[in-house]
Amino acid sequence: MISPADLLTRLDAFPSVSLAHLPTPLEELPRLSARLGSVSVSLKRDDQTGLAFGGNKARKLEFIMGDVRTRGVDSVVTWAGIQSNWCRQVAAATARVGLRSVLVLLKKPGMPIGEDGNLLLDRILDADVRVVEATESRSFLELENVREYVDPVVEEERSTGRTAYLAPVGGSLMEGDMTRPLGALGYVRGFLELFQQARERGVTLDSVVLATGSAGTQAGLLVGARLLSPATRIVGISVAAPAVDVARYVTTIANATLSELGEGTSVTEGDVVVLDQYIGEGYGVMNQGVTDALGLMAREEGVLLDPVYTGKAMAGLMDLVGKGYFRDGEKVVFLHTGGTPALFPYRDQILDMLPA
Repeated sequence: MISPADLLTRLDAFPSVSLAHLPTPLEELPRLSARLGSVSVSLKRDDQTGLAFGGNKARKLEFIMGDVRTRGVDSVVTWAGIQSNWCRQVAAATARVGLRSVLVLLKKPGMPIGEDGNLLLDRILDADVRVVEATESRSFLELENVREYVDPVVEEERSTGRTAYLAPVGGSLMEGDMTRPLGALGYVRGFLELFQQARERGVTLDSVVLATGSAGTQAGLLVGARLLSPATRIVGISVAAPAVDVARYVTTIANATLSELGEGTSVTEGDVVVLDQYIGEGYGVMNQGVTDALGLMAREEGVLLDPVYTGKAMAGLMDLVGKGYFRDGEKVVFLHTGGTPALFPYRDQILDMLPA
């Protein structure tokens, strides 16, 4: 363990750009907690980071854009799914610092395609948007699986004389031109912020629950917990990939982050908690459990979740409480990672599943 002041000093040594409204609130959820019965749930509001509707990617992009600036590049190229929160915030971050963004948006069958939600915001933010039909079942997380879509765009940028920075999806895996775990550093700082808020209130951080996708957010939280509060359990609810794959990603990113911070310790896959039983039919595919979680949070707490990440993770949290996964009286923090613009392209599916 190290002190919060020491950790902050180490984080401040990395180049960064101020993009997020921090600290984000930590709110109690008394009505939801009463409904669940056996645990006390609080909400870490990273949907309120402020960058183009907010979300967890703002914290990551502070460090990634710091790296981009030091390299003197002209454009940032990245990729993700058609309704990507990551790409929307990349477009906003590059606009903030006066750079060009090129977004390779991969559309799988069954995902919304209309010019709505994040895609609409990408257009407003003046990103160069390339929508590509991707029928393969391969994961978008690894660059090797999407090179046929991404590499030609990078080469096109460079052929015009621009210096392009290829940023990995979600700002998580160390791929493309991001050779260090910069995105995860944002959530080491995020855990430090949460730790200080809980300490000020005299609250124990028993568990932190989050939707986990590209693994960088969970890796950063895990490192923060390892350094400041080893008893805190970080529980990732996968929204896309099998638990074994996500745990491998988290472990790799977390160990690289610990090394960057000058720590000799390491984590193993056995230290990583990822649950994949709530994926349903796949990434971005709605189901009744997700709709029920969206509705319950809206009715009980006036909080809007999203249909791809936080809705699925909250459905998982609710089910886990019912199954006795958490101890009676446990203090659980749910990380709201944002994504609410995706509510709009999913409107028809949500309306069909909401109670009459």
